[in-house]
Amino acid sequence: MSSLKLKKDNLSQEDLLNFSELFKLMKPRVMSLVIFTCAVGLLTAPTMVSTQDAIIGILLVSMGAGAAGALNMWYESDLDALMSRTCLRPIPTGKVNKNQALIFGITLSVISVVALDYFTNRVSAGILLFTIIFYVLIYTIWLKKRTSQNIVIGGAAGALPPVIGWTIATGSLSLEPLVFFLIIFFWTPSHFWALSLYKSEDYKRANIPMLPLTNGIESTKVNIFVYSLIMLPVIIFPYIINFVGLVFLIPSLLLTIYYNFLCFDLYKFKKNKFSAKKAKSIFGYSILYLFLVFVLFLIDKIL
Repeated sequence: MSSLKLKKDNLSQEDLLNFSELFKLMKPRVMSLVIFTCAVGLLTAPTMVSTQDAIIGILLVSMGAGAAGALNMWYESDLDALMSRTCLRPIPTGKVNKNQALIFGITLSVISVVALDYFTNRVSAGILLFTIIFYVLIYTIWLKKRTSQNIVIGGAAGALPPVIGWTIATGSLSLEPLVFFLIIFFWTPSHFWALSLYKSEDYKRANIPMLPLTNGIESTKVNIFVYSLIMLPVIIFPYIINFVGLVFLIPSLLLTIYYNFLCFDLYKFKKNKFSAKKAKSIFGYSILYLFLVFVLFLIDKIL
């Protein structure tokens, strides 16, 4: 009897371990950003939805994002094994095999899209399907190893969750959710290129043509600074279309100007060289910056 109980306990622990590794395939940190931005898109929409419908919609969008992450890890497992940043992911460490990741990713994709269509509306489900296909086929399989602009074009996938949140509430597209898309889309290059500066050896080993490797350090620094400057008109845009008021505009502009300062500080470092500390500061601040900008959307909506 005790041996049977011990076997059950071991089986339970093994199941939990397998679930934990499958969950890691979904890129939980990315999913947390998806949950937050999707929620902001939903909560700032003019149409109110019930708490239950909102939670179901956000969870399904997160599941779709996780599915895309799992399929990304399935396809890039060989590259992940070469990079210090990704070598401890479930497939390179042998905790999950490629077939399991593929089946898991496809299953989650189908469930998330079909369920979102059923529980919310076809517009939201259609955009989620497009997001998954774009991230996996266009970004991961086609662009990533072919062009240094991979992260610029591929950033469109990461910019769509708040748009889906908006359509969950409204069932339609309009000018306002374009604001969310533009902010994340133009934020992405400076955020990732800062990372690629101090992780360039990783990308070199994996033969991924990130900007520092194809265009050099100086060009990367210029591009980081230019994209940070583009955030100024992008941040002003929602105020121009009367989507937000000064409660959003003034603090978000101050946050953006400080971001510009950090990027300029990196740019004016020695020619064709960079400070890893400054690049890491930009990467870290960029995450906080995006979070605070979306918090300001909520505060502006409430006030």
